Amino acid sequence: MTRAVVCIPTYNESETLEPLVRALAGVLDADVDRVLVVDDGSPDGTGAIADRLASELSWVDVLHRERKEGIGRAYLAGFPRALGTGARYVLEMDCDFSHDPADVPRLIAACEGGADLALGSRYVAGGGTENWSLLRRAISRGGSLYARILLGVGVDDLTGGFKCFRREVLEAIDLDAVHANGYAFQIEMTYRALRKGFRVVEVPIRFVDRVVGGSKMSRGIVVEAVWKVPALRLRALRGRL
Repeated sequence: MTRAVVCIPTYNESETLEPLVRALAGVLDADVDRVLVVDDGSPDGTGAIADRLASELSWVDVLHRERKEGIGRAYLAGFPRALGTGARYVLEMDCDFSHDPADVPRLIAACEGGADLALGSRYVAGGGTENWSLLRRAISRGGSLYARILLGVGVDDLTGGFKCFRREVLEAIDLDAVHANGYAFQIEMTYRALRKGFRVVEVPIRFVDRVVGGSKMSRGIVVEAVWKVPALRLRALRGRL
């Protein structure tokens, strides 16, 4: 029986993937938990590293995709695979150590304690960010506030990507209808969960900017969120969510 699957999307994470998986080994129970690496055809050999880890560690699985399509597409490909293991909980986690592996059990515990969706939140008491520029902070906080106001919800960190879903949440959401990526994907998944009446809980975390490799943040990700959020609200008002 599988308790939890940690989904890790990768693109050119050859320097961080193995250290992260080894760190997760210290906080997960290999008898009931799994890690699913979703690699988008990384040209730096990340996929081969993932395959080697899967051959060495019975609790690691790999899903290879042909090309880079964004974090949202990677998660949407990984979710059905994770649910297929029978997992009660499915987690989202970045590969660059911006999300602390030590916080994974806290998110799982929040769902075991009654949450349907546990969010690793930077913007509640006890949470925060480290090594971010003033501009990066403004974009992130502003994006969450923008989405919170337009969607009329009480979640402080709508753009965060460290999450634990109870399987019933993912089964209730029409994943084929989710087309966003980046910030917008995270906003949409949480909003859809709220619209379905699920209980969302924010768990404070410290988000540390990556020190190895390059950031996947881009202007396109920000622009997508700007127009996707009001479009999402409009669909909700029209009863299409």
